[in-house]
Formats: sequence, C-alpha cells, structure tokens
Amino acid sequence: MINKLRIEPKELEILRFLSRRLKLPLKNEKQYLHLEKGYAGEQHFDRELQDLPDSCIILNDLLLENSNTHFQIDTLLIAGSTLFVFEVKNYEGDYCIENERWYSLPSKTEIKNPLLQLQRCETLLRGLLKELGFHLPIKSHLIFINPGFQLYQAPLNISAVFPSQLKRFLTKLKNTPTAAKSRNMKLAEQLNARCMKENPYIRIPEYNYAQLRKGIPCDSCSSFLTPFTQGYLTCGECGLKEKADTAILRCVNEFRVLFPDRKITTNTIVDWCGGVGSGKTVRRILVRNYEKKGRGKASYYQRR
Repeated sequence: MINKLRIEPKELEILRFLSRRLKLPLKNEKQYLHLEKGYAGEQHFDRELQDLPDSCIILNDLLLENSNTHFQIDTLLIAGSTLFVFEVKNYEGDYCIENERWYSLPSKTEIKNPLLQLQRCETLLRGLLKELGFHLPIKSHLIFINPGFQLYQAPLNISAVFPSQLKRFLTKLKNTPTAAKSRNMKLAEQLNARCMKENPYIRIPEYNYAQLRKGIPCDSCSSFLTPFTQGYLTCGECGLKEKADTAILRCVNEFRVLFPDRKITTNTIVDWCGGVGSGKTVRRILVRNYEKKGRGKASYYQRR
C-alpha cells in the first residue's frame, strides 16, 4: 500500500522548464541533470516495489525534522514490525572505496560518502520515532538501482543493495512476517502529518520573464514546436506531433509554475506561447480548464 505518493520535486520541475527557455549556468545545469537522474532512479525503485503485499506501507519523499534538523527519506517502508529506510542512488559507471572514502573511476574523483547521509537519516528518524512514542527497529539500505553501476573494494557488511541483488532482496521483503497493521497505519499517519510541504533548501537561479524564450517547447526533445495543420503542432527536430490545445495548456502550466505571482491572462499566454495560438484559441482553452475572474480587460484565470 502506497500511503504517500512520490511527487516530482518542485526544484526539478522549475529547472526543467527553465532549461528549455534559457541557457542555465553550468552549476545549475549540473544540478538539473543530477536531479533528473536521481528522480528517474527513484521512479525505477517505485516500480520494483509495486508487487509487495498490501500489508506493507510505503511512504515516499518524506521531508522531516528532528532536533531542529531537517532530513529527507527517499522511501520508507513499514513492513511487519520493521522500518526500512531506502536511499536510492542512480549512480552509473565504476566507483571504489578506499579507507572509507568513495571515489568515481577512472579519474578517482572523491564523492560524498552516501553511507554517512544514510546513517544521519537513520539517527534523526530514530529520535523522531521516540518522540512519537514508537520503538521499532530500523534497517537502512543504499539502493543502487542502475545496472551500469559497479563498486569495487566494498566491505562485505555494507548496508547496500546492488543491482544484481535487488530481486532477491525484494523477495525477502515480500516474506517479512506481518504485524498489527493498525499500529503501522497510525505511525504512517503521524509521519505524514509531520512531513514538511515545501523544501526550504530549493536552489534555482534568478530569472525574469523578459529573458526567457517565448514559444512552445517540444515535450520530447525541448526544441520549439511550429504550427502544423488541423489543430496540431510539430517538432522540426524529432518529428513529434501534438494537439495545439494540449501543447498550449502545457505551456500555461509552465507559466504558472515559473511565475506563481503573475496573473494568467489571454494576452500573456499568447505572448508566452510565441504567438503560436490566437487569442481566441487561448481564451477557449483557459475557459475550459481554469476559472475566470473579473471581466473585460481586467479578467484573468485561476486554477479550479
């Protein structure tokens, strides 16, 4: 049972939209690619957990606080009388461990030790459980989800599940003895209630409306669509064809996410879409999908 669904991080969503309309600074470009790959790895792991019995409770993307310290859990599984904490890593390529330090190969560039992050998370979670009045054992694991990952010189007792071990590990989880589900549901509800709604550490570059390219980016390759025929738009790069209504509505959502404090008006969306849709077309789409406020030139649209 999935008690808390995984939602795409707001930081990733904003950076993806920005990357289509301007040249991101190098550090933000790396940040965006890192988040994109990490989210893909988490989704992969979510699919692997789908066959677990209904007695298991899955909580995704928990952003919690204990002792004035924030910590995030990629996936928390309550199975039987045990809490499983999973930190999903979508690393690709060769890595090694030397003297408890982690390196990527062949350059032997040192990276952050993911085990330290996992241990910190477990310690803070244990403190929060005590505060809530629960005393369940915690088992923490790094999940290396990418089949192209290889770690050399790893200790035998490392708290990790490697790609070749994942199927066997999931089989063991399926056979976890059941426990009082009412107690586990109570814990899940309390953790959900303590979960922060917004990430206070979101990092995005400064931007403004004028500097962003106007038009409708392709949802496949991010090139910009051009008018086609019979209500369709087409991508000159990958050949994707998309209904104009769908593409314009997608752009309205982009605008709403990137500029949450600006009003959504017909003229604004016509300009945002680079003039691809007429005012009449944009107005029809907004009326169907948003709630109209005001009248005449002062009218604007809000989400229902």
